[in-house]
Order: sequence, then C-alpha cells, then structure tokens
Amino acid sequence: MLEEVERWLTRRSWSAADRPLDRLLHARNGANGPSVSVVLPALNEAETVGDIVATIRRELMEKVRLVDELVVIDSGSTDATTEVARRAGARVVHRDAILPRVPAVPGKGEVLWRSLLVTGGDIVCFIDADLKDFSADFVSGIVGPLLTDPDVQFVKAMYDRPLGKSAGQGGRVTELVARPLLNLHWPQLAGFVQPLGGEYAVRRSLLERLPFPVGYGVELGLLVDALHTVGLDALAQVDVGVRIHRHQDGQALGRMAAAIYRTAQLRLSRGHLVRPSLTQFERGEHGFVPRTYAVDTEERPPMREIEEYLSRRAA
Repeated sequence: MLEEVERWLTRRSWSAADRPLDRLLHARNGANGPSVSVVLPALNEAETVGDIVATIRRELMEKVRLVDELVVIDSGSTDATTEVARRAGARVVHRDAILPRVPAVPGKGEVLWRSLLVTGGDIVCFIDADLKDFSADFVSGIVGPLLTDPDVQFVKAMYDRPLGKSAGQGGRVTELVARPLLNLHWPQLAGFVQPLGGEYAVRRSLLERLPFPVGYGVELGLLVDALHTVGLDALAQVDVGVRIHRHQDGQALGRMAAAIYRTAQLRLSRGHLVRPSLTQFERGEHGFVPRTYAVDTEERPPMREIEEYLSRRAA
C-alpha cells in the first residue's frame, strides 16, 4: 500500500460513533448549514424500503432535523414499492417522469443521475433500498464528515457484509473485480473497504461535475472520477457496522462485474470495446444454453451540462 494511502487511512477513516448527533446538529447550525437530501433508488423493494424510510424519517427528520428531504426514485417496480414508500413518509418520483426529453435506460446509475434534478440538498446521500435491519447510522455516519470537515467532499460507508451465516463473505464482485482493478490502476483508492457500496454522501457541487455510468459501474466510476477531480484527501469513509441485504446469484454478479470492468476500461483508455457484451451459460434440457447480455456502455454527462438542471438551480 502506498504511504500516501496509509496516511489517508489515519486521517480520513472514522467510525459513525466519532460524530454523535448533537455534534452534527451543532455543526449544521440549524437552517443556516448545508441541507441534506437522502435518495433511495428502488426497484421491487417493497419488503425493505418501508422500514428504511420510516427509520430515516423518525430518527433524522422528526426526532432531530438532520435530513431535509427523503426521496425514493422508483425505476418501474411491479410490486408495492411505491405505495409502501409513500406510506412510510417518502416522496416518491418515477424515474421516467424526470427529464422526459431524455429517454431513460435501465440501470442504477441512471436513477442516481436523474435524482439530482428532483432534489435540492447541498449534500446528497444515496442509500440502497434493499437493506435489512437498517440503522440511521448509515445516513448520519456518512453525512457527518461533510458537516464537520469542509475539506471532505465524498464519503463512503464501510461495513461487514455477511453472506448467509458466513461473516465477511459478501461483496464478491468487490473482492474479485473492483479491488484488484483499483489496486492495480488507481492505488490511491486501495484504502476503501467497500468501494462498490451503495451508501455514500457527496456534496452536490462535486456530483454535478461528474459523469454517471448508467448501470452497476456507477459506484466505481464516481469514486475514480472524484479522485481525479478533487484528490484523495477530499475522500473519506465511515464504519457503520454491518450491512445485511439481498444477495444476487452468480450470473447476476457476472453481469455486474462486466459492467464494472467496462467502466474501469473507459477510464483507463477512453477507448472502444470491440464487443461490449457478456455471454453466460445456463443448463437447459439439452445441455448448456448460452445467453448473451449487453454490458452497460452508456454514461450520462455531468449534470451541470443539462439545461433543465441549470434552469432549476438558477430559479
């Protein structure tokens, strides 16, 4: 590990307990401090989204005023996700209703990019909607450094990720794909425990300058681009404990890995892949059947290049 990263770990890695709520509220200075938006991208998360929304609303909007707005961006759920989220107290916006002149494409990054147009917080906090046993520390922990340290601009959550009953076995794409890529090509980012984690808080002034990969590559892309834009010392991570969520099967992880590799490849060369697709195999009645999936190759431009966003911010 680079000496620079070792120093960074001592200066920019914290625990959520390092910044209790009363300190954060004091740092925010009431309505005079930076406003905070929490965004949950959701697709068929009716089983978990309600508890997450209710916890954030109760602990961080009603008991104390740390979060100003809580928005669920639905990307076409066929279950009761939108109804559950609304009943729990979130504002729900459908992905396709945001920036309708640009046809939406499937993908998590697409939803996160569009969320900037329907939120107003100076700090934007992204939280995955499939978390179980959710704690408000996931939000206050990663928002905290942005309220107390003006030099920090991008904060990732770090946590243990159990796989079933096995401790620390989650995050398979992280260990097999993302961590090797980062260590080999962006060694300054080698200190991030969960580089692909879906829980992170960022100053809007930085987010609006970054391109967004539309799919699963969004977390790696934003992290790498933030490093190049503001430097390592503006990045940080906070330990929030344990993350329990739904795990995907091996083939879904393969598609995720391909998208992440594509995102990294674009940033390494800005070149063109001859075949941006991934073929996987499933056993059928007469043997293995190949199935080919397109790898996410599209990216959305920095939000400050979008006319509707500039008009909204100027209003």
